[in-house]
Amino acid sequence: MSLIFECGGEGRRGFMLPPLDVPAVPVGDIVGEGALRQVPPGLPQTAEIEVVRHFTELSRLNFGVDSGFYPLGSCTMKYNPKVHEVVASMQGFADLHPLADEADAQGSLRVMAELEKQLCEICGMHSFTLQPAAGAHGELTGLMLMAAYFDACGQRERSVMLIPDSAHGTNPASAALAGFTVLQVPSGADGLVDLEALAGAILQTGGRLAGLMLTNPNTLGLFETGIERMAEMVHAGGGLLYYDGANLNAVMGKSSPGRMGFDVVHVNLHKTFSTPHGGGGPGSGPVGVCEKLVPFLPVPRVVEQDGVYRLSVDAPQSIGRVRSFYGNFGVYLRAYAYILSLGGEGLTAVSEMAVLCANYVRHGLGEVYDVPYDRPCMHEFVASAQTLKEQRGVSAMDVAKGLIDRGFHPPTVYFPLIVKEALMIEPTETETRQTLDAFVAAMLEVARADAEELHAAPQTAPIDRPDDTRAARQPILRA
Repeated sequence: MSLIFECGGEGRRGFMLPPLDVPAVPVGDIVGEGALRQVPPGLPQTAEIEVVRHFTELSRLNFGVDSGFYPLGSCTMKYNPKVHEVVASMQGFADLHPLADEADAQGSLRVMAELEKQLCEICGMHSFTLQPAAGAHGELTGLMLMAAYFDACGQRERSVMLIPDSAHGTNPASAALAGFTVLQVPSGADGLVDLEALAGAILQTGGRLAGLMLTNPNTLGLFETGIERMAEMVHAGGGLLYYDGANLNAVMGKSSPGRMGFDVVHVNLHKTFSTPHGGGGPGSGPVGVCEKLVPFLPVPRVVEQDGVYRLSVDAPQSIGRVRSFYGNFGVYLRAYAYILSLGGEGLTAVSEMAVLCANYVRHGLGEVYDVPYDRPCMHEFVASAQTLKEQRGVSAMDVAKGLIDRGFHPPTVYFPLIVKEALMIEPTETETRQTLDAFVAAMLEVARADAEELHAAPQTAPIDRPDDTRAARQPILRA
């Protein structure tokens, strides 16, 4: 397919500006002569129809949730109702300038205030900040809150963060970025945090324990049944408990981080609460805290008095602003509409259906693929191509590429690291039984396919299989 720069021709244009009806002012007089380009930018000269056809053709090369099933484990790539897009594009919201006076933004401020209350109820937390722009940004913000708390308590020595070996990769990265030393906690044979190893790790910190970062359900799709004991152990050691909310889609309405004993939680609005995501955005990672951490939340915060909403910066212990303006407001709107449209019973049903779908697919694949932890899972589970690789030379990557030729987006592969040849599958609650049956059939077909065919897959995609190793080690980031 041609680049847009290879389309068009001299003198073609896709628009016509109306005649100028005010005195002309040279651009240099406005921005300064030094800011002007000395060489024209070399933009393509294309007719409107060429532009439309070019970008329409590009869109057909993309795989999106509107065109197919996304079984990406730990990503919750579910279908997002279009009514929420309508809400997010309403003129009163979409056209509001971020620097508008508070008196002119009462509706938007009310949405933010009410969304915070909704998230508090869902997660069992005292207060939330909506500022963080993504999950990892939420992690960093939460860890900064923990550091500020220990600093205020005169316990700066608390600098060790415990993280399970099955954690999301952003957890140790965020902890290190926030200034903590990471100490890994191994999983037991059952795929859950080894409580004896956790106790040993707490002792190993020598009074420097800052906390434990935990995903529950974990990345194997298993609920950490010892969570209450873990909370007791961490708190007794003087630490705080951090909840990675990437897997919240499994427990809404059934349990909550607050009830499990967590002190800090980040929530991926773009996963659980109805914003299409992928390709870098948009995202939103609000952070909720227990009461003792409220003084450290980022500012400004929305406060309400006598029905009037305003932005307050009256928080002397705050860690300050962590995002320009107030965060990704369009994502708030989608989440707000999602929560209101479903209500409490609907959110509970989401979790129940997500868990049902995951177990349905797990059962369908269990006779052909290895399922290391083959027991009822939550919203996702991890299968493995280890036996296929040993017996026929078919790896998890081969399975993923073979699925592309059968019209399906691959699941997450090679994660979590504690499972060899991992295939991490999350169906979500929005897929029909027919879609799940078709996916299972495709997975079984791939498992029985000729190994050489799979080594050469995909054959039907716009590009064939790239050299992943070379791309990672020798990236070409510019032309």
